[in-house]
Amino acid sequence: MTGRPVGARLRLARLARGLSQQELAETAGVTRQSVAGVEAGRWDPSLRVALALSRALGQSVEDLFGPPAAQPPLDAVLLTGAPAGCQDRVDVARVGETVVALSLAGDQGLRAGFAAAGAILSVPPAPGADQVEVRPTEAVRPALVVAGCDPALPLLAGPLALLDPPVALRWWPCSSRQAMRLVARGLVHVAGVHLPPDDVGAITEMAPQELRSQGAEVIAFSAWEEGLCVTPGGGVGGMADVASRGLRFVNREPGSEARELVEREMYRHGLAAGDVAGFDSAVGGHLLVAAAVSAGLGGAGITTEPAALAYGLELTPLAFERSFLVLPRPLLASLEMRSLLRVLASPALRAQLGALPGYQDVDRCGEAVVSL
Repeated sequence: MTGRPVGARLRLARLARGLSQQELAETAGVTRQSVAGVEAGRWDPSLRVALALSRALGQSVEDLFGPPAAQPPLDAVLLTGAPAGCQDRVDVARVGETVVALSLAGDQGLRAGFAAAGAILSVPPAPGADQVEVRPTEAVRPALVVAGCDPALPLLAGPLALLDPPVALRWWPCSSRQAMRLVARGLVHVAGVHLPPDDVGAITEMAPQELRSQGAEVIAFSAWEEGLCVTPGGGVGGMADVASRGLRFVNREPGSEARELVEREMYRHGLAAGDVAGFDSAVGGHLLVAAAVSAGLGGAGITTEPAALAYGLELTPLAFERSFLVLPRPLLASLEMRSLLRVLASPALRAQLGALPGYQDVDRCGEAVVSL
């Protein structure tokens, strides 16, 4: 337990308590030279000094002076939407008996800054492989894993963290269909899906057979208008306008509901993919589409009203959609799911949704809709 890492740890703990070296020494009953020497990494504290300093700072000797606890490797299932070769940083969570590793490469690892990794892959995954070994950077703590494309899903993180015991949130942005496949495989706790409000039966049709056989509860989460976003003053009447004006289009990934909405609109106007510049682009999220249009990387894009408003864009609505959470019945008794149900019933979450312009019917958040 020698050297600068231990000294730096002691110094940070002292500063966190607002103590000078002299004040810590007096509280612990040791000399100021002892404190200074340990912080500078010039010597190891004796057991007596280590115990005294730990008590004075309200920490255990192991936390303050012990080596970092090495976590044993774990076998995990890898979720990735990133290019090959940049998947070594991951986050980890337990979904039932399965350890899931969520890639932090590309957009998955960015939240206006790099996301902290909960683990590192022991070796790069083979092409197409999803079974990996990970080396956790710390103990794997309870975390709710939610898949879906609604950018309001991260609002769950705050209330979950305030519970006793606290539960972290791991958000995996993806299309509704992919979210359904992941929850059916037991790789996420919850699937976030969205569809027209009068078409709740489509959730059953979208659910894989293995999910329907085990059963699930469907809970209302949010609602919004979805359509074409453009910069202020550049309003468009639909995809026909986008094509005729030669606007470069920012599209969502194949298989996403937003892209299918655009394809239906194009079919209605007799448009082919080649008629729309940029139709083959694929941006992995509502906010990313709005950001691209706002930055001038495209003249129009398909996104939600909350995402458009967040970037000061105009929206031409094409559909009204409601967002639902699909909770598989076998996991309902887990700590993570019980914590989610508590949060969904809280006024605090509805207040957060209501504070975001463009979200509608927030009073229905947490309402039980149907059982699969």
